[in-house]
Amino acid sequence: MFLIPCILAYLFITIAIGYWASSKVKTAEDFALAGKSLPLSMASTALFATWFGSETVLGASAEFAEKGLLGVIQDPFAVVLCLLIVGFFFARRLYRMGLVTFNDYFKIRYGNTAEQVSAWFMIPSYFGWVAAQLVAMAIIFQSLFAGMPLYVGIIICSLLVVFYTYTGGMWAVSITDFLQTIVIIVGLLILTWIMLDKIGGFEVLIAKAPKDTFVFLPKATYKDGMAYAAAWITLSLGSIPQQDLFQRLMAGKSEKVAVNSTFTAAGLYLLIAAMPLIIGLATKILYPQLMAGDPQKMLPNLVLQHTSEFVQILFFGALISAILSTASGAMLAPAVVLSENILKPYYPNLTDKQLLHTMRLCVLFIAVCATIIGILNPAISKLVEQSSAIGLVSLFTPFVAGLIWKKASGTAAILSMILGFSTWLVASNVVSDTPPVFIGLGMAIFTIVVASYIYPNEKIEETIN
Repeated sequence: MFLIPCILAYLFITIAIGYWASSKVKTAEDFALAGKSLPLSMASTALFATWFGSETVLGASAEFAEKGLLGVIQDPFAVVLCLLIVGFFFARRLYRMGLVTFNDYFKIRYGNTAEQVSAWFMIPSYFGWVAAQLVAMAIIFQSLFAGMPLYVGIIICSLLVVFYTYTGGMWAVSITDFLQTIVIIVGLLILTWIMLDKIGGFEVLIAKAPKDTFVFLPKATYKDGMAYAAAWITLSLGSIPQQDLFQRLMAGKSEKVAVNSTFTAAGLYLLIAAMPLIIGLATKILYPQLMAGDPQKMLPNLVLQHTSEFVQILFFGALISAILSTASGAMLAPAVVLSENILKPYYPNLTDKQLLHTMRLCVLFIAVCATIIGILNPAISKLVEQSSAIGLVSLFTPFVAGLIWKKASGTAAILSMILGFSTWLVASNVVSDTPPVFIGLGMAIFTIVVASYIYPNEKIEETIN
């Protein structure tokens, strides 16, 4: 009786907060990086929200229930590893460079052409990520509003996210991330406690779990080992050269905040992401019939059919929070790259006000592209996997090579991006025991090493040291 009104009220509050945040946006930097003024608490929840979305709550819970720990290596474990790697090796160095976008690094290190090529590889990688969140929201709407077509839900979600991202930018994303993280924690904690109580406690859950649920290492075969390794590196390394992670990192008010926020977010993610896994496993044991059909609908159906209205309000509030947090940041990131690294070089005389307006228009463009992709391909896990793989095979190698190897040249970086991506694309359509990401990554590494000797290094700016 009160579920739908409460959900609508929650959405209205979220939009209102986003609109209020627009009062803080005076410059393009405010829109892109929240004025680089976020405290540790907000910076940490913003980083946490980078990935904690539909895949974690809907996708990972179903994968864990069906395949055990081996089914959730990418999320949450590879995500946590990514945050730790960034904190230990990259956060301090990148923050000191004072960049607006990740692709600005390519400009400083490799030149203008490399900057634009990297931007063209980065922007499309977000379409699938944003689309996955829109599809997840549409699935919720289908559960709440019987008979609503999936594409209608996708369009509605897109409009919601666009509104507060367009108006408030990174300020809206950061403020809503902080509040939504609180809702996520409360909602999932209560549902986890209820499911453990229903099954008889954590020890009973462990005892009744299928035999191989907690197996963490693959079978000792080449195929299984390579697939396992690919699951680890696709998200842990492929997510490093991404604008949404970089943007949230750079929004911290100091270098110390930027570094510490990665470790705080890693711990937060590991703890909170464990709750959907527990809920999913308990659901499989108590209500195995819910595993039939679309596994992405398992948890929404569980909550609607087997919990009180109060729990339903908390769960759907938490789920919507997770999706909106991820979608807004993922929509903003490529919009900033598109305006800063693709459009701005062609219009060097843009005023700050004009640049801000351009960023907002780019948000609309990204939203339209992601909406179309979500309607045409509504498989959440596939959309997420493709997005991370693009970053790994195209951007990761020239980024790391630029930091650790002075001989890495601009021409070599461009060739590495192009050939790494092209090889991955071809390998994705060929049946092989070697995952396509390894083939693409191997080609990217080989290319930048060989091409750097064939096309010697240009001048390296000292700001990277």
